[in-house]
This record gives sequence, structure tokens and C-alpha cells, in this order.
Amino acid sequence: MSYAKVYCRACDGINAPLVTVEVHLANGLPKFLLVGLPETVVKESKERVRSAIQNSLFRFPTSRRITVNLAPATLPKQGGRFDLAIAVGILVASRQLPADVVSQMEFAGELSLSGNLLGVRGILSWVQASQAEKRYLILPEENADEAALVVSEHASHAVYAASHLLAVAEHIRGVEHLAKVRVTQQALKEKKPLTLDDVRGHAIAKKGLLLAAAGGHHVLLCGPPGSGKTMLASRLPYLLPPLSTEQALEVAMVKSLHPNGFSVDQWRERPFQSPHHNTSASAMIGGGRPPSPGDISLAHHGVLFLDEFPEFPRIVLEALREPIEQGEIHVARVGSQVTYPASFQLIAAMNPCPCGYYDEHQDRCRCSSRIRERYRDKLSGPLLDRIDLFCTMKVIPATSLWANTHAPPSQHQSLCQQVLKARHTQYKRQGCLNAHLSWSYFESGRDLSAAIKQRLTRWMNEKEFSTRRVLRLMRVSRTLADLSHAEHILPEHLEIALSFSHCPR
Repeated sequence: MSYAKVYCRACDGINAPLVTVEVHLANGLPKFLLVGLPETVVKESKERVRSAIQNSLFRFPTSRRITVNLAPATLPKQGGRFDLAIAVGILVASRQLPADVVSQMEFAGELSLSGNLLGVRGILSWVQASQAEKRYLILPEENADEAALVVSEHASHAVYAASHLLAVAEHIRGVEHLAKVRVTQQALKEKKPLTLDDVRGHAIAKKGLLLAAAGGHHVLLCGPPGSGKTMLASRLPYLLPPLSTEQALEVAMVKSLHPNGFSVDQWRERPFQSPHHNTSASAMIGGGRPPSPGDISLAHHGVLFLDEFPEFPRIVLEALREPIEQGEIHVARVGSQVTYPASFQLIAAMNPCPCGYYDEHQDRCRCSSRIRERYRDKLSGPLLDRIDLFCTMKVIPATSLWANTHAPPSQHQSLCQQVLKARHTQYKRQGCLNAHLSWSYFESGRDLSAAIKQRLTRWMNEKEFSTRRVLRLMRVSRTLADLSHAEHILPEHLEIALSFSHCPR
């Protein structure tokens, strides 16, 4: 029978759904048909596969009608990841390779005209999926180091790396076996941490950054140029605890889907994304053809730093509201809908006015009240309501910079331990960080005394605090209580939280 069935996988966000490649050779006018909702790059695989088979010293059935079906037909197919599976399917259907061995395998890789195997995106998800379904996987050598991060030591079905179509064929025949991809324990790349010890002054802003790290809160830094906003923001990833293995895999999976790819040197490294303020909505949230994750997904389990916050396009800023709340982003395009994880920690920075010197050097500020109002109105109320901490920064006087001739002892390790202990307490108590606590948690009355509830009610009535703002106050107060090892929220915690809630409007 001139029929073959080979297994491959598509790319759907960080998932790798199974694709069955069916090949049928029939009599009739010579033709090569490729069906199953393929995009242009997949359609072009016909020419790549034809040349690769011929240059690998196999016989291409030019006198037959070749039909290749990529099932399920409703799933969009993108990229050159199906090339190797199509080529193997044609060789099996033309009886140049045995069919019994192929039924237990999956094939990943793009083919060059010479038959060489080229790497593909999203290989981490593919490896995990194939091992879960207990199939052997053959992939390009280019993806071997990346695949080694997730290869299971106890998997019953191995992962093999190949460099050429001919080597894959020899392995299937049993003539010469491919090398197995071995488990590697990739060490965390040694990198000198950026610490808060390098930042002079700014005691309040440092306290805000410690709160953000301990409770997973979002932060907005407001201050004139040169006050140290970027310097402070760049130190947040180094206060956060190391990524767990599961978190590191999620980060690697997202990065492997991006055109820039994932490097094993980035293993277990906290993401820090800092897009320019003229970035587009698609670059921020993800999209394109084929779809790829945006900056908010590349910052998954890490930090998204937006400098010059009001200068970002309004559509980009408003697009942040959904992922901030849900921890994921749904990208809908014509013919496809993809979901990417986007559980990031936002730290934004802005000037008090367009020129930057309002409230700092009144004689240098050139902005009228109308210009300042228009500048701050670029940030909508619903977006600001999702930010927990607001820190106002000033330029440090020169006398303070040179006050200490001797470097003070480092407090970096102590701060990291405080953050680690506070987070451990939160996960043990409620199973999530304080930044994700819901109103129902505080309704139980475990953390709020009657006096604190009365104070919050008075603020809602007198200061017109929204429900979301009150919830934000309670979340930050709970983090302050965790850092001070208090079982319940105390009045002083609420007062400090209130001092961090004043929005720069």
C-alpha cells in the first residue's frame, strides 16, 4: 500500500498539539498536493522536500500523484517544522523506509535543499509533549542543547539529534543509530548582581522596591531626569528569589517561540524586558505571522520595565490592563487565536512633567499647568488603579553623594532573605503572593480588625477611594505585615501603605 502515517507537532502558543502527516501515492498525472490548512512557508516545503530527498540519494516518486494531509485540518500550520516528517512520510509510502519503526516516532526539523536539518522554534514544548505521549523524537542537532534542558532521565522513549536526512533514514533502518540527547544540568549563569547598595539615598524608594519584591506588587517611580529611576528599576530582578525549575521551563518555552530564540546561557535567569516607548501594540502583546510572543510574555516570571511611561501609545498602555489582572494574554488574529503566559511584575518610570523639572527646579520647568495636566492624563485611571506602589523621587544632592568616603557594608543578602521569607509565608498562608489576593480573602476578617475596617470605610467615604484602591491598600499592608513578621495588619502598616498610594496626578 502506498500510504504512510508520520507524527509531527504544530505550535499553538506554548503548547505543541499533535499533527498527523498522512502521505498517499496514487497513479495519475504527476502532482504534489499539500492540504490541511498550511500557510505559505508550509506550502513551500514541497520544493525543499523534493530537493532534500534527491540530494540524499533517495528516489523521489516524480511519476506519482503525491497527496500530503496535515491533520487536523482545522489547526493552522506555520513554519518549516513539518519538512522532515513530510520527507520521511514520502520515503515510507514509496517503500524506501520501513513503516513499523516510524509509527513510534515524531519528527521535527526544517530541511535545506541539500538535506541538512535546520532548527525550529518551540522545541521545549515539543520535547515535553512527545515524552508525555511516549514517542521517540528526532530533532535537529541545532536544537539539541535546548532540548537537553527538559529531557527526562526516566523517560521510556529517547530523544535523538540528527544533522541530515540521510542520518535519520539510517537510524530508521537500524544501520547506524543517532546520538541520544542526554540530560544536562545547566548551571545558573554567574552574573554579578546589581544591588541596592549602589544606590545612594532614596530610602523611601528602596523601601518601595523591597515591598514590590516581597509581595509581587507593581510600581510607578516618578521623578526628574537623573534621579535614579532606571538605576533603581534594574535592581528589582536581583531582589527576587531564583526561578524554580517549573518557572524556568515556562520562561524558556516562551523565549524559544520568539524569533530571537532561547539561549541555554539564559537558563534560570529572571527576565528583564525594557521596550522603547515607541514600541507598537503587536510588539508589546504579541502577534505577527506566524504569531510570536510580545514583550509582556517575554517578561513572564520576571520584570517589565517601562521607562517614559506616559510616552507609550495609549493603545499599548491600555493593552496592559488584561494581562496585569489575568497573568496571560489572548492574541486574536485572522484564522488563529493564541494564548501566551504574561505573569510579569510591572515597574514604570515617568517624569513629573514633559520637561521633567516640575517640583524639583521650578525655575527650569517650562511647562504650563495645562501641559502638565495633558501629560499626566495620558495615564488612565483604570490603568493606575492596577499599580500598587507609587514612589516620588528627588535628585540626590551632591553633598549626599560624597558624604560616605567608605563603602557601607552590603545589605543585599539580607534584603534577599527578607523577600524570600516573606514570599514563603504568603505561599504557605494563601497559596499566592499578596499582590494577587482577592477581596474575599480580607472579607474573612483574619487580617483586619474592626478599627482598621472603620478607617478604611471612612477613607472610602471621605477621600472617595475606589474599591480597587482599598484592596490595593490592604494588599500592600499585608506585605508590610509579612516583612515585619506580624500575624495581622496593624494600623502602622496601613499608614505606610497609604503613603505609597498617592498617584502622581
